[in-house]
Amino acid sequence: MQILTNTLSLNVQQSLRRNELSLQRSLQRVASGVRITAAQDDPARLAIGDRMGAQIRGGDQARRNVNDAVSVMQVAEGGLNEVSRMLQRMRELAVQAANGTLSTGDRQSLQKEAGQLLAGIEQISSTAEFNGEKVFEQGRSGIGGDPNRLAVLDGLRLGWLEEAENRVAEYYGIKADGALAMKVNLETTDGAGGALASVSTTAVGGNGQWQDITLNIDMADFTPANLPDGGNAPVYNDRIIAHEMVHAVMSRSMDFAALPSWFKEGMAELIHGADERVAGDYNGGAGWAAMSAAFTADNVSASAGYSAGYAAVRYMHQKIKEAGGSGIKEVMRYLNENQGATLDQALTNASSGAFADLAAFKTSFTTNGNAFVASFDFGNGDTGAIGGLDVDGGSALSAKDVLLGNGTRSGENALEGFKLDIPDYIRSSGQRFIDLQIGANDVDRLRVGLAGVNTDALAISTVDLISGAKFALARIDEAIDAVANARGRIGAIMTRLDFASRALETRRDNLSMARQRMNDSDYAEEMTALTRDQILRQSAGNMLKVANSSHESVLSLLRFASG
Repeated sequence: MQILTNTLSLNVQQSLRRNELSLQRSLQRVASGVRITAAQDDPARLAIGDRMGAQIRGGDQARRNVNDAVSVMQVAEGGLNEVSRMLQRMRELAVQAANGTLSTGDRQSLQKEAGQLLAGIEQISSTAEFNGEKVFEQGRSGIGGDPNRLAVLDGLRLGWLEEAENRVAEYYGIKADGALAMKVNLETTDGAGGALASVSTTAVGGNGQWQDITLNIDMADFTPANLPDGGNAPVYNDRIIAHEMVHAVMSRSMDFAALPSWFKEGMAELIHGADERVAGDYNGGAGWAAMSAAFTADNVSASAGYSAGYAAVRYMHQKIKEAGGSGIKEVMRYLNENQGATLDQALTNASSGAFADLAAFKTSFTTNGNAFVASFDFGNGDTGAIGGLDVDGGSALSAKDVLLGNGTRSGENALEGFKLDIPDYIRSSGQRFIDLQIGANDVDRLRVGLAGVNTDALAISTVDLISGAKFALARIDEAIDAVANARGRIGAIMTRLDFASRALETRRDNLSMARQRMNDSDYAEEMTALTRDQILRQSAGNMLKVANSSHESVLSLLRFASG
């Protein structure tokens, strides 16, 4: 029997301590409702649960972010709705202004209302805000891109090409066959002051007809646009296009490759008149020698060659009319109807006897050309265009009035003889981008763009209902489409945000349930454990008393011995 060490008591005390710890954990789990109250309970599941908690809280904030984003979109959509309504009213005004029954004063009144509507659009663009931030892009970048480029595209689509083609058909009697596309190229340039425009091909057929056609426009020389005519007086853009359209139609309707250069350029100049050019080159007779030399050499590398060609074709036209014919139209029709025919053959067969052949014409013009040019009236305002006052005794056609841009077709269908391949309008303006955090993770981001809706961005700041109602109507239509597209994008974004919000709700619910299964206490299990631990604690306490009293027999022995 030992009295120094009570091994039985020590064992009972150890069991009691374990029971106390187990009881404490059970009490904590029952009281807190959490199964893992410390890292030692389950380190791996604690880490997983904490990550899930971060995802749940981040998702809750993301839902609030989504709601804010929806509010921004609602502000933007409301502003666009009002802009759309004002554009619709402006379109009504443009349609009204395009009616020929209105006076200039009437159109000025319409322009005043349009001006107020434009100011209203500017106000919406600049004042629509959310949380102190502008909703729309405030830059002035327009839906059509560069304003001059946009104006040139408008001019080409809405009258320049069509009216030029119509003049060629009316006064020259020829049309292209409709088999080819005419590609419009606005990207070529030789710098300001060079070639304003040209037509080109990469292939010539066996009958001298071009097999593809590109209309090249040097934008450096087509500014400012100044619709409806474009450019500056007297070299308006519509006259330049008419010049090139003559080349384009001739290249597809006859043996263009075989024609003299002076004839090609002279025909192109006659369609819109060239009195202002001839007046400068002729210079009261001092420049006739240079013009005559250029004609003889068939040299059109300088202005004198163009003036000589114009004078020669105009002389040919007049002499055929004096012989009883209809003028240059007879020659052009012959070349068109007799593919592969030369100018020499055309003059022999289709000049009403005015010229036996090309050589006879050259001799006649060289002999009489100086006096013929001297008879031009350079001061009456008429350009010398075919069908006008000076050439055919018609109405005076000034540089501005020779082509009025009165087309009835538009867009890619602007021409009858060609399939027009023209650059598209730029359909979107500058964007203000907003990065939205729509999820709990750094990759859960959505970038949305809100376009500018100021009058420059919509390319309507220069809308003119007084002298350009047709062009204004086209501009407003483009603006309406741009605003409608912007509203459509906003609607799509709002739909996506709605689904994002629902997805966040579903994800939060699923994560919460998963975290609950992992971290929350199972009360049935914990109460069972608590009851067990309480019973064991009570039992261990009782056993400790028994263990501690186990040495009482030794004390009794000692008392007996001492007594």
